[in-house]
Amino acid sequence: MSDEIINRVANSKLVTIDLEDFYADGNRVIVDIKDWLYQALILKEKDFREQVNNHDWSQYQNSYVALSCSSEAIIPSWAYLLITTKLANYAKKVVVGDLTLLETVIYQEIIEQLDMTNYKNKSVIIKGCSNKPIPISASVMLTKKLLPVAKAILYGEACSTVPLFKKKEG
Repeated sequence: MSDEIINRVANSKLVTIDLEDFYADGNRVIVDIKDWLYQALILKEKDFREQVNNHDWSQYQNSYVALSCSSEAIIPSWAYLLITTKLANYAKKVVVGDLTLLETVIYQEIIEQLDMTNYKNKSVIIKGCSNKPIPISASVMLTKKLLPVAKAILYGEACSTVPLFKKKEG
C-alpha cells in the first residue's frame, strides 16, 4: 500500500468560479442628500439646486456611487436625476439605493457579459467565501446563467460543497 497522499480535489474535473475574481476596481461611495434638505426633511428646489451646483463632483472620479437619503424625507425623482447629470462625467456607475444594490448592479453587468463556453457540460462550483462584498444576488444571477450549460452546479469550497443542480442523464 502506498503512503502517497492524493489530492482528489486538485485532480477532479470541477471548475470553480470565484466571483471575487470579477470584483470591479473602484471606490464605492454613498452620497446621502439628507444634509441638502431643509431640516433634513424638505427639499426646497432653489436651495437644493444650489447644493448640487456647489458640490465638488470630481471627488467621485472613477467611483461607483449610490445615491440615498437617510432621513424620512420624500425625495422627488428629478432630484436624483439632477445629481446624476453632475456625476455622469466622473462616476463609473450611479444607482439610487444602498451599497448592496450598487454591487448587485455592477455584478449584473459583469455576469451578463460572462462567456459560458468554459462551463459547458462541466461540474461548476460557485465559491462561497470571499473577502470582498459580493452580494448573494450575484451568486443567484450566476446560477441562473449556468443552468443551461453546466452539468452540475455546487456551492461552497471544493472540499465542502452543497449540491444545487445536476443535469438529468439522457
